[in-house]
Amino acid sequence: MKRMLVVGIGAGDPDHLTLQAVKAIGLVDVFFVLDKGEAKDDLVRLRRGMVEAHGRPGHRVVEARDPERDRTAAGYAGAVEEWRSRRAVVYERLIAEELGEGETGGFLVWGDPGVYDSTLAILEEVLGRGAVAFEYEVVPGISSVAALTARHRTSLTRVGRPVQVTTGRRLEAEGPGDVDDIVVMLDARCAFAGMQGFDIYWGAYVGTPDEILVAGPVEEVAERIKEVRAAARERKGWIMDTYLLRRRDPLS
Repeated sequence: MKRMLVVGIGAGDPDHLTLQAVKAIGLVDVFFVLDKGEAKDDLVRLRRGMVEAHGRPGHRVVEARDPERDRTAAGYAGAVEEWRSRRAVVYERLIAEELGEGETGGFLVWGDPGVYDSTLAILEEVLGRGAVAFEYEVVPGISSVAALTARHRTSLTRVGRPVQVTTGRRLEAEGPGDVDDIVVMLDARCAFAGMQGFDIYWGAYVGTPDEILVAGPVEEVAERIKEVRAAARERKGWIMDTYLLRRRDPLS
């Protein structure tokens, strides 16, 4: 049977590859890479560099165009589901046409595919369609959250306190509530700006040569983050950032 490996490759630093990930890359016959357009060519180059460094002799790399997601749709969840289904069609074709029986295919996924990624859900959709059969395994990686807290030399958790992982969209709509530690991803609206009484640990392109880190009380650094974020997005055409909000103790 055909076999797929979904390999977490970390937040951008080639040294984020675990020994398990290196071994998995060395088992892959065909690597599947989705091209997200010219602005994100450097993401493809990073993947290719890892493949060239650790891939087996004779491996193949097959690229396909990533379907565009409708970012103007009124319903966010529905738009994401529709985009995933169009991606599933691409994955199904790649596995059916480019991967031979008994061969191993591979997707190299940023961060940890079990933390924040759509690849696993899409592969399950492909299997559910029934047109192509395969087995798959998941190799965990260093998530952007782990890389962020390491670079800021802080821990994700505090004694006896929970951590919430959410999106900028939800934070903007619902606020922090009574949660003291919040990891926020996909915050194009900079919802952190209104979070009084919190410290923020923000990072963009963590683990890459373009890494940007800012930390401090939200009241003091929010405008700076907005400025450097906008400038970085304008310069590169895309941005990958995340941050940890931490409520300050009354006596701190």
